[in-house]
Amino acid sequence: MKPQLLIGAMSPGSGKSLFTTGLARLLTKNGQQVQTFKCGSDFMDAQPLELASGNPCFNIDLFVTSTSHAQHVYNKYGEKADVCLIEGNGGLFDGYERMNGSSAQIAELMRTPVLLVVNARSSSYSVSASIYGFKHYHPLARIIGVVFTQVASSEQYAFLRKASQDAGVNCFGYIPYDERLKLPSKHVCHTNALIQELNGIFDLTTSYIKQFVDVESLFNSCQRSFPVAYALPYKEETDAISYYSPKKRLRIAVADDPAFGLTYQENLIRLSQVGDICRFSPIYGNDLPKADIVYLPGGYPELFARQLYRRKKILEDLKSFAEAGGKIIAEDGGLVLLSQSLSVRAGGTAYQMAGVLPLDFVMMDKKIQSGYRQVIYKELMLKGYEFHYTTAQNRKELSYEYQVMNPFGNVVDTPFIRYKNVIACLSHLYLGETDIRALWY
Repeated sequence: MKPQLLIGAMSPGSGKSLFTTGLARLLTKNGQQVQTFKCGSDFMDAQPLELASGNPCFNIDLFVTSTSHAQHVYNKYGEKADVCLIEGNGGLFDGYERMNGSSAQIAELMRTPVLLVVNARSSSYSVSASIYGFKHYHPLARIIGVVFTQVASSEQYAFLRKASQDAGVNCFGYIPYDERLKLPSKHVCHTNALIQELNGIFDLTTSYIKQFVDVESLFNSCQRSFPVAYALPYKEETDAISYYSPKKRLRIAVADDPAFGLTYQENLIRLSQVGDICRFSPIYGNDLPKADIVYLPGGYPELFARQLYRRKKILEDLKSFAEAGGKIIAEDGGLVLLSQSLSVRAGGTAYQMAGVLPLDFVMMDKKIQSGYRQVIYKELMLKGYEFHYTTAQNRKELSYEYQVMNPFGNVVDTPFIRYKNVIACLSHLYLGETDIRALWY
């Protein structure tokens, strides 16, 4: 038995990220081992959770993984924790198709109680109807209580508490309105200054939680058996080392710096099962390490275009490695790094990149392109999530052998490229259930 809680919301912007990070920081300060998880493929929300708890945060996404693999990830990393916290994604019932892949479906699958975070700005007693509707809409996602955010006064909270009680849902407290409680934009890298700013926000939120939230009652209400029992049909656990029979240990170079830091933790674990990982920095490094496989994860290269342009040697090394038949996996920002050029605004300077692929990328006024993606590659069904601010140009020079589709099987206009032994796409691929070697053989 241990406290296990999914923190959901009625809609985006309700304050669930703020509350989850504040709660994780509070428990960590109290000496408890906290394991955080993030519903969906949002790497950006996972980073503050890692900072708040001091432990890696793992994504649970029911579009890119099987249900048994999602449960396996939860059981594996939650085993040694004193508390498991899952931060929801969007609204509680928002999935890639109706409720499919939603936070509510994950709560049901993990048998995890739900705390509903409700934005109380300009709200009063009428919120009771909304809370009642969320509680009864899908009872298998069991809502045990609510916490209100952006509460203007103790008088408003008195109305909100009565509204919650009349909806048949426990009210565990609130966080008052404070203009300092605003998480920075997601389109930033975690510099020392940003980390200091985030730590200040976490600590301030923690102080409010200690003062206005009944954490003891909350955790008494969410004690559950651990590990979660696997749902049927059960799929064999997919991270067994016997899944591979490598003849030799490979050397795998992984780009890891503020420009290329967005990847699934399970991808790195899968890679580590076939080889020894060495990390390098396209921003600060001088040479590409000797490797059998190079992994270029997603990130924000557009924030470091000039710095990347100046790393001539490492860009030349990437091109030479690719042209010699070296194996490369490049996702999102990694694909941008392999392109001809990157412009941080339309009509701006085109900074030369590695020049492996005949594409040019331009950042279009922070216009986000996003959505779930899937592609049939050889005999593999690869799935992932696309989220980027850059747009590919000069694409007519490439022939596309593989068609990228959305969750409904409709073809979308986004590249998936195989050039020699380079596999490149604009999606963050989930490789936690994939035989890495099968990408080339």
